[in-house]
Amino acid sequence: MLHLEVGQPATGAPLIVRETAKRAIDHDLLRYTDADGNAALRETICSWYTAEHGLRVAPERIVITTGASGACVLVFLASFDVADRVAVARPSYPCYRNMLNAFGVEVVDLPVGAGTRFQPTAAMVETAHHSTPGGLQGLVLASPSNPTGTMVAPDEMAAIADVCRRHRIRLVVDEIYHGISYDTPAVSVLASEPKAVVINSFSKFFSMTGWRLGWLVVPDELVEPVERLAQNLTVAPPTLAQIAAVDAFSPTALTELRTHVDRYARNRRVLCDGLTAAGFSGFVEPDGAFYLWCAIDELIVRGITGSAVELCAEWLEELDVAVTPGIDFDPVDGDRAIRFSFAGSEADVATAVGRITAWSKRSGLT
Repeated sequence: MLHLEVGQPATGAPLIVRETAKRAIDHDLLRYTDADGNAALRETICSWYTAEHGLRVAPERIVITTGASGACVLVFLASFDVADRVAVARPSYPCYRNMLNAFGVEVVDLPVGAGTRFQPTAAMVETAHHSTPGGLQGLVLASPSNPTGTMVAPDEMAAIADVCRRHRIRLVVDEIYHGISYDTPAVSVLASEPKAVVINSFSKFFSMTGWRLGWLVVPDELVEPVERLAQNLTVAPPTLAQIAAVDAFSPTALTELRTHVDRYARNRRVLCDGLTAAGFSGFVEPDGAFYLWCAIDELIVRGITGSAVELCAEWLEELDVAVTPGIDFDPVDGDRAIRFSFAGSEADVATAVGRITAWSKRSGLT
């Protein structure tokens, strides 16, 4: 079985991180940290923003969380009330929508497509604010995005930030895939809007999914509410993971991690070229992350398949290739699209592309 459906690196944590964790198990009591996290890790993250983005972020604004999922829970609860209206791109990571709905927040769709590289624009946000009764209280976006891998351009991000500032819309940007970009580096929203909320994690670029560790950058007015929520919901993030994660920013670890990004880049090229040769045209090349979102309207029109769910089931059964139907990412139009993850090995991606190419010939697509 070739797994192109799972959104996690095929590699583990950097060697130096694992070695640090082993030492901590032997020599540290691993007690609770502060609710907002280990001071050394928070300061290291601040240094990372300076080194990577030229930004100065105070350690007091960093909150260590139990993964990006824990970060979403904290910031959504701290920022929004029941019946607030929060705009979310469609397609997007399904947990944004599901969490907001669970907290009684109304999700306002921002349908995006290939014309905007599957990212919202400032004009879309402005229109949604004025056309939504009561206006918007929040906007959640991701750059690079899951499931599309596309990024918001710096000038567009600045324009979106301006709309949110003028209308007092809480801007929340998921930057979990920062560090994984190809032609141009990802730019943090903090360069445009220092009061934006940033969500990030050690799961993707740092290859530490099971360590369940993430972080928030929050504006001053959210520091205390988020800390109080964290004290009550989780007490503290995982201590062992926090101790080890400091070394994830070391030169040794970063050298190792950037070899993974090189592999993702090669996989991206193989997948894009292979799908084009196999007759698939409904995608834009991802700017970052390790996903590709592909519309299958032509296959449906030609009767090759009836839906994304049907196609994914057929490939699973006939090809031993697992990809994700789009319905979770887009509850309206997602059954006409599929998501590929190219986070796996080069051999797996190449083999999967070969099987899909053979299938497309048998099916009459090419």
